[in-house]
Amino acid sequence: MTSIVLVQPEIPGNTGAVGRTCVALDMELVLIHPLGFDISDKRVKRSGLDYWSHIRLVEFASWEAFLAERTPRDDQLYLFEEYANRSFYEPDYPEDAYLVFGRETKGIPAEIVAAHRDQLVSLPMRSDKVRSLNLANTVAAAAYQALRSHLPKP
Repeated sequence: MTSIVLVQPEIPGNTGAVGRTCVALDMELVLIHPLGFDISDKRVKRSGLDYWSHIRLVEFASWEAFLAERTPRDDQLYLFEEYANRSFYEPDYPEDAYLVFGRETKGIPAEIVAAHRDQLVSLPMRSDKVRSLNLANTVAAAAYQALRSHLPKP
């Protein structure tokens, strides 16, 4: 199963929308603390609408706790950062991939990026007027691209 990993998300509405995408695509949502909001926040559930109860939600106290429990292989981790040299179109995502996204304002913490440089990918931007997309939009695009690797070929 593919998992969406949000590292220290700050905006409850984005997390709710990401949760809704996870339900739609049968993916797990992994939240890495600290969060910038209380998970019971009405804004999280409002964005996830009545789907929130269907989310396969797992929470970890830290990135280190996530790594210790899940022990992901390098080929499972895909860290999404706007400055990555590799496009998210390039990998063949395994079915058990972890798609990792950082905080809305600061991205993935520098120490995590430094430890996983070879796993960085980015969504291409065709215009220099936009620095990045909204987190929920980026997750949706990435999730569908990862899913595409497992669709039957015509």
